Amino acid sequence: MAGKTDVWQGTLALMILKTLETMGPLHGYGIARRIEQTSGNLLAVNYGTLYPALLKLEQEGAITASWGVSDNHRKAKFYRLTRAGRRLVEKEARDWEQATQILARFLTPKEQLS
Repeated sequence: MAGKTDVWQGTLALMILKTLETMGPLHGYGIARRIEQTSGNLLAVNYGTLYPALLKLEQEGAITASWGVSDNHRKAKFYRLTRAGRRLVEKEARDWEQATQILARFLTPKEQLS
């Protein structure tokens, strides 16, 4: 895992939601691999933070979970986005877009802001 960084605080829930929105139902391992793949393998997903985040999203009603069988024929818990989760991913994406625009103002040289 040399060169990989941990997922940034506050972004994991949005990455999970966007992954489920894009890919459909996935198990935890599949979600983690997809997040790492989407980041260009620059991020490392820690299972100690992934599963609590999945549980929290499930308790909030953003995702549901059900048992199924993975591609390698093992029992796995699959997570699916709910209607409330779809609304949440839209809101969270807007909030992050606004936050990055604000941060970009601090990173842009002063003379370019005029």
